[in-house]
Amino acid sequence: MSEIDKDGTEHPQETDAQDPQAETGSEASTEMPAPEETAPPSLEDQLAESNDRLLRALAELENTRRRAERDRIDAQQYGMMRFARDMLSVIDNMERAQQAIGDDAEIPENLKAVMEGIVATERDLRAILERHHIIAITPKGEKFDPNFHEAMFEAPGTGSDAGTVIEVIETGYRIGERLLRPARVGIAKD
Repeated sequence: MSEIDKDGTEHPQETDAQDPQAETGSEASTEMPAPEETAPPSLEDQLAESNDRLLRALAELENTRRRAERDRIDAQQYGMMRFARDMLSVIDNMERAQQAIGDDAEIPENLKAVMEGIVATERDLRAILERHHIIAITPKGEKFDPNFHEAMFEAPGTGSDAGTVIEVIETGYRIGERLLRPARVGIAKD
């Protein structure tokens, strides 16, 4: 738009709105660089990239196979941990029954057969657990190991070195290399 003076001269009128064509000059060319032309990758580059992807996929496949095999072995070896843990209470109860009855000399004749049945059942149960690699932990006389033992008390003046297991209150068990239940023990104190 323009204005005309009294003498007939035309003057452009200033507006608040910017003219979009006015800014497309030198300023616009500095902001947007021209795209560079890139040559398509050569066949050797494509082959090398394909080989690299193939090797990575094969390595990932091998890692997945190894992980699945390790998981299968763990499931086979440790899958029965909850069942084994539940069976430990049966062994504990059989041990308590034997302790409650006492020595052979004190057992009345009618209870000897019951006692023999309890002893035989416990022996069979222990053999079954060992066959499935569930090993008892009875650390009496050994050094206390917090990874496998749970200290229930400390006793001073026992004549044993400090930290030595002097009594096994409850037998511990492990399955393979994993702890199923820690042995509850009493240890010697200085």
